[in-house]
Amino acid sequence: MPRFCANLGFLFTEAAFPDRFERAARAGFQGVEYMSPYDYPAAELARLLRENGLQQVLFNLPAGDWAAGERGLAALPGREAEFRAGVELAIDYARQLGCTQVNALAGIPLAGSDRNEVRTTLIANLRDAAPRLAAAGIRLLVEPINSRIDMPGFWLDTPKKALSLIESVGEPNLWLQYDVYHAQVMEGDLARTIAANIDRIAHVQIADNPGRNEPGTGEVNYPYLFALLDRIGYAGWVGCEYRPLAGSEAGLGWLKGVAAAPPAAAREAALATG
Repeated sequence: MPRFCANLGFLFTEAAFPDRFERAARAGFQGVEYMSPYDYPAAELARLLRENGLQQVLFNLPAGDWAAGERGLAALPGREAEFRAGVELAIDYARQLGCTQVNALAGIPLAGSDRNEVRTTLIANLRDAAPRLAAAGIRLLVEPINSRIDMPGFWLDTPKKALSLIESVGEPNLWLQYDVYHAQVMEGDLARTIAANIDRIAHVQIADNPGRNEPGTGEVNYPYLFALLDRIGYAGWVGCEYRPLAGSEAGLGWLKGVAAAPPAAAREAALATG
């Protein structure tokens, strides 16, 4: 079955952020991800990871003023220096946390921004960041986030757009972060898209739709997708970035079901023999 990591921005939020590491470990997770580590000293986060036997799987580059509505800097003309300084800060944190993946949020351009300038800015920033991160042994990811519900105006809002961007940037150290929930809202065709682009997908995140709650609460056939990931040899992590309906631990029943399911090959053999 896939390797699941807990997103501490969504799970165990009943507890203070530093206490979520222990909660995740007690729930059986071996890895964690979260949006931003920068409110805490890297040494403190490294201690929490070490004491709880956890791996830092992913975090984002600095995303600007989140409280003011900013959702990333990579596609914002005029903010290039800030974006590039954020890359250096992320490298420092990643080294101290033993993290080998960071996600660059494209952001929400100001109303009236020139579309070509926005895209040109994003491409230039990613071309600058990708080799610097590669030199530090860190993958650079981009994530399409739906602009219909969660982030209206977010520039990079579909997997198709993200894959086109990756091709245009042309850097080997640029990867797709595939969030199943966002992809289902915007495009659907999940299994075909994942299978066709697995060589460019470095990280997967999950939540059901509608509602962005745990798997099994909506329309996405997660047992099928998990079996698909096994079958096509996906070796990365699957981030649990959903809002639990009835508390974090109570909402983990779906994960126990995945653990109890037979391997994908056995399931396929059973289906073939009727």
